[in-house]
Amino acid sequence: METPDNATAAEEPTGIAAQDWATASAEPQYRAAVVDLLGALAYGELAAFERLAEDAKLAPTLADKAELAKMATAEFHHFEQLRDRLTAVDAEPTAAMEPFAKALDDFHRQTAPSDWLEGLVKAYVGDSIASDFYREVAARLDSDTRALVLSVLDDTGHGNFAVEKVRAAIDADPRVGGRLALWARRLMGEALSQAQRVVAERDALSTMLVGGVADGFDLAEVGRMFSRITEAHTKRMAALGLAA
Repeated sequence: METPDNATAAEEPTGIAAQDWATASAEPQYRAAVVDLLGALAYGELAAFERLAEDAKLAPTLADKAELAKMATAEFHHFEQLRDRLTAVDAEPTAAMEPFAKALDDFHRQTAPSDWLEGLVKAYVGDSIASDFYREVAARLDSDTRALVLSVLDDTGHGNFAVEKVRAAIDADPRVGGRLALWARRLMGEALSQAQRVVAERDALSTMLVGGVADGFDLAEVGRMFSRITEAHTKRMAALGLAA
């Protein structure tokens, strides 16, 4: 997962964001929301590991294959961190991940890349949208959970790798750019729809986001959040050499 293009200077935490897990988790609904969040993240990292390992089969060179294998290993390590954290807070990891498996599996099935370049764009665009969303949420979390979430969203190196390979392919054949731009726009729509669907189906998570728990977002802020995610997507498209 990638470093955001829309990062801003950190503000001083207030409310639950200024508390640690031991204090914040005394609120049952907040605890349930965090377990949901960690479960969604954990399954996302596990799915990312599987996808990168599968995409390595499409790699045109041995060096490319090795690079994706290294990234897949990093994603699996992130999964292990989240799994261990769920266990530490007395949540069963599989049960926490299960509610999110179908939505994420459906997304990956509906956006299966047809070739190496589409796989790179999907990993760069799709993972970055998810990372931006989770970073927005992390700002409202207790200090312990926030630190973990930001840690597992660390850049695995896929962003720079994808940009280099995609731009080189477009330089070699400019017609590739149009096809990949259409693909990236489709990914953006599918990723946002999937994120909204997941949140809507989980009461504790949606309540936290719209302000019912802790210092959540109000509905207007949710709209601004998705606007910021869309803006960051546009910048990433430009980095790839694609029209948004």
